[in-house]
Amino acid sequence: MSLQNTLELNVKAAVAELFDANLESVEFQATRKEFAGDITVVVFPMLRVVKGNPVVIGEQIGQFLVDNVSLVKGFNVVKGFLNIEIDDSHYINFLDAIKNKEDFGYADLKDNKAVMVEYSSPNTNKPLHLGHVRNVLLGYSVAEILKASGKKVYKTQIINDRGIHICKSMLAYERFGNGEVPSENLKGDKLVGNYYVEFDKAYKTEIKNLIAQGQTEAEAKKNAPILLEAQDMLRKWEAGDEDVVALWKKMNGWVYDGFEATYKNIGVDFDKYYYESRTYLLGKEFIAEGLKSGVFFKKEDGSVWCDLTEDGLDEKIVLRSDGTAVYMTQDIGTAIQRIKDYPDVGGMVYTVGNEQDYHFKVLFLILKKLGFDWAKNLFHLSYGMVDLPSGKMKSREGTVVDADDLIEEMATTAEEISKELGKLDDYSEAEKKELYKVIGLGALKYYILKVDPKKRILFDPKESIDFQGNTGPFIQYTYARIQSILRKFNSEAIINLDNIEVSLYEKEKQLLKQLEQFPTIIQNAAEQHSPALVANYTYDLVKDFNSFYQNVSILGADSEAEKTFRVLLSKKVGETIKNAFNVLGIDVPERM
Repeated sequence: MSLQNTLELNVKAAVAELFDANLESVEFQATRKEFAGDITVVVFPMLRVVKGNPVVIGEQIGQFLVDNVSLVKGFNVVKGFLNIEIDDSHYINFLDAIKNKEDFGYADLKDNKAVMVEYSSPNTNKPLHLGHVRNVLLGYSVAEILKASGKKVYKTQIINDRGIHICKSMLAYERFGNGEVPSENLKGDKLVGNYYVEFDKAYKTEIKNLIAQGQTEAEAKKNAPILLEAQDMLRKWEAGDEDVVALWKKMNGWVYDGFEATYKNIGVDFDKYYYESRTYLLGKEFIAEGLKSGVFFKKEDGSVWCDLTEDGLDEKIVLRSDGTAVYMTQDIGTAIQRIKDYPDVGGMVYTVGNEQDYHFKVLFLILKKLGFDWAKNLFHLSYGMVDLPSGKMKSREGTVVDADDLIEEMATTAEEISKELGKLDDYSEAEKKELYKVIGLGALKYYILKVDPKKRILFDPKESIDFQGNTGPFIQYTYARIQSILRKFNSEAIINLDNIEVSLYEKEKQLLKQLEQFPTIIQNAAEQHSPALVANYTYDLVKDFNSFYQNVSILGADSEAEKTFRVLLSKKVGETIKNAFNVLGIDVPERM
């Protein structure tokens, strides 16, 4: 049982015995640094059930705890805040209890219902870019955090492999491709993305020509021949035209190979892939059922809609007048197919940018109206966009930052900074190359994940690789420092702290208090779907360790008992850094 849970039970017991009242909950907070104490009970909320002066109430509860709870050694009351001092033995026993738990902070599987986390879900008309990177890192990390919190998790994506976007790349390839194929120097996803850009160039030229001929801009955008031809290609694809389908399969195959290389490079994986081309038909089936039951209605032009005005939204199209599917069609089908494939799934997390907030409100509401009970457990992990100092990225104009190029740039930047610091003189070239990638990727992932998902990010690659401050490399360097201490100690023995007597310095106590918070941080991060909680906790832990390292001698301790205790404490801090970074998808190097 955690310290907070133990204290809560005893504070409730104190209130029951002293005031004949029942508390539903106890509010805790960290003790302010200017006051003695390790944890603070806020007395003011108790005044709803206990009448009296909050200072007097706090003093009575504090004395009860000192008299009846062995781990409480003292207290003080400041206004309505009861500051509790915890006996050193509690922290020593805590460290003793976790010393063999390499997975400290992670909970055992405790829920029969699984969670499916969707992330990445790219279009097959372009390579993954910086915007996708935030999506992939967020989704992967949330999935790992949910697993660490005790849930069964399936990681998935829906690949948007059909629709007008891929037809644009296909048509441009037919016109301008001249048989070009992927090569060692040109991945398939990049090749296809180049033709998406070529389509946009041709489209804009045709718009200018039509405007010059007297059409309005709106008319020209709608009537451009290359767009009309792409729309016709989409209709042919849905009708099963052999030539169109063959080209679609070939170009999508190129893209899938490119995606896989990027996922491997960035260090993420999936349990199941879904493809829009295979799920949109199921969506159509349920739209047909919904028409019969009155969930949907058909307009005069033949298009099918859902009226959500009574729910505070508006009317939403689910099928075009020509019978072709929209994104909502395939999202309905995909959700239903996932539950068919994985009956133990009780909820889903959709990792999609905040520009799609309305889309997911509509999707979740439609699924509820179709009668699916699990629809109440759907969550949109909405996140802000990623900007660069140069401005917003646009795929169709070719101004995106390619994910593969970004990863390479991060490794290069890590190399430049490491050379400036002169830390790697005894490394082989192969070791250096691997370490540069670990540092570069760690910097990228941490920089993105330390920010609350809802906030927009301005990404600065050089700033992210600073070896000081709230950065991935700073935390990685601290982990490597701890491994160096362990190598110098050179002992595999795990001591029994029952046989050791030490008095804790304040820096040791603060570090142990921070360590004790890790399991709670994992649970809170899972509940809030926020890797930022784990990232910033890890930074706080590292700051506390470095303060301990600078103020308390570890290997030069006065006694063997103190040295062994401090090495063990350092070891657990290192393992906790590794466990925290593991759920963030970040590697930690043994040496730096």
